[in-house]
Amino acid sequence: MLEVRSIAKTFNSDTPNEVRSLRGVSLTLEPGSWVIIIGTNGSGKSTFLNAVAGTFFVDDGSIHIAGKDVTRWPEFTRAELIGRVFQNPFCGTSPSLTIRENLSLAARRGLSRGLGWGLKSSLLSRMRDEVSRINMGLEDRLENAIGSLSGGQRQALTLLMATWLRPELLLLDEHTAALDPKSADLLIALTEQVVATEKLTTLMVTHSMHQAASLGDRLIMMHRGQIIHDLQGAEKRRLRPDDLLARFEEVRRAEQLDESAAQMLAERYI
Repeated sequence: MLEVRSIAKTFNSDTPNEVRSLRGVSLTLEPGSWVIIIGTNGSGKSTFLNAVAGTFFVDDGSIHIAGKDVTRWPEFTRAELIGRVFQNPFCGTSPSLTIRENLSLAARRGLSRGLGWGLKSSLLSRMRDEVSRINMGLEDRLENAIGSLSGGQRQALTLLMATWLRPELLLLDEHTAALDPKSADLLIALTEQVVATEKLTTLMVTHSMHQAASLGDRLIMMHRGQIIHDLQGAEKRRLRPDDLLARFEEVRRAEQLDESAAQMLAERYI
């Protein structure tokens, strides 16, 4: 379903601000797999999602989605294959439009658009049914501007919009990070329901060790633009938040050792 081969990305090349964000990352996802991505700040996890989404072109390597080479497809073209929910609740929707109007746009994602009735009665009926699934009482408020809703309500609707046409790949980029704990829990429950019901192939970035341990069937940890751990099967099912914290501690200690070794070498040859 997703095949990423040795992708690399460097920002600000050949300048003092050069950053090698991705260093030969490869990853293959089977249809229906739900992969959780964790890592420290600057590890490359969100950059990896952006590379898959087409936010920028990679410098090297290739990306295939559903058997199609999308490496040089722009982001708007990849939208026919990808659904995405961002960290910021204000992304992914148009705040000045109503819930109904936003859902109408989602129903046409990746499709040609011409002149005609934007909302048929059958679509309106489906909207009410789908919105009622999120259990927030919004099915009778379809004419409300989406900008008037809470962050949790907006994220729930954004998830609904991202999966309306059942994407080949769903990208979740810390989509609960900006929410209060209660709203985050509700959104995670909805996410589990949608992913399971639609059997969606999913990549999810999170900072929550609880989410990382309890969700998905596979976990990868990134560091300095590379995958350093890939846990799946029984190993993933046995994971606990403390196990992940211990792995982060290992990375921190290795970083300290690297810095100490570099300092010793520098002092030796000064």
